[in-house]
Amino acid sequence: MFKRLATAVLTAALIAGLGACGRDADAPENGPNHTAGSGNGSGSSAGQSRPDAAATADASVFGLLDATRHRAAVTTRATRPRTTQKCTTVTRRVRHSTSSGSGSKRRTRTWYSTEHSRTCKRVRSGTETYTRVLRPERWCVSLDDAGGNAKRDDVWYQVNRTTYDTAIGTDRHARLRFTPKHDGC
Repeated sequence: MFKRLATAVLTAALIAGLGACGRDADAPENGPNHTAGSGNGSGSSAGQSRPDAAATADASVFGLLDATRHRAAVTTRATRPRTTQKCTTVTRRVRHSTSSGSGSKRRTRTWYSTEHSRTCKRVRSGTETYTRVLRPERWCVSLDDAGGNAKRDDVWYQVNRTTYDTAIGTDRHARLRFTPKHDGC
């Protein structure tokens, strides 16, 4: 039994040592997507695809302006159930009383009043037509030499309207830096 335990401890120490050496050797190859503490044989892709803290701090991209593209929104007419508010008024008679005095000289005075209360709820009442958005409006910019890499050309980014207007007013192949909303377009 002692022999098995010693073999297991030695194996665990050897695996830990080789894993540490393998991680340090792979560090230059993995680039900015390498996270500390994620081994190559862990079977989990979550740790390997997360960018490190420096990359998330500045999510801007840069490159040479290649092209711009505006994709108009695609809409259609559709119908949906129409709801309206239906209210009902309820009237009820309320009894009030007060007492004064004590003992045999106690007097009770009673009177009645009418209280109105209103309850409302939404009920279905036919249908209505509305404009349904099938694809929202998008503004896109394409960069050459994205991130300073001469081999990354025609990389599309979805941007906000302000960045798109800036790109429209800029000469083609001018250097441009912005923070995209999404990759691709």
